[in-house]
Amino acid sequence: MTDTVETKKLTRTLVGVVTSDKMDKTVTVLVERRVKHPLYGKIVVRSKKYHVHDASNTAGVGDKVEIAEGRPVSKTVSWTVTKILEKAVVV
Repeated sequence: MTDTVETKKLTRTLVGVVTSDKMDKTVTVLVERRVKHPLYGKIVVRSKKYHVHDASNTAGVGDKVEIAEGRPVSKTVSWTVTKILEKAVVV
């Protein structure tokens, strides 16, 4: 009975901006989230940087990317770039 039912694994996805692409097949992505301060009620921006695996080296600095959590690729890399949402405008 449980053989026919397939369970879909939910993976966490985040959206952020690439801040560094100097490593080979790895980019650094800054993810910002807005949270309400528990006491004062003001909206505060919290940010965190993730090392993200980019196998094709297509993401550049300033690009807006979507990243998904996966199995660890190395000591610090356990996220992968799923798609590039916007390319950075080159002036």
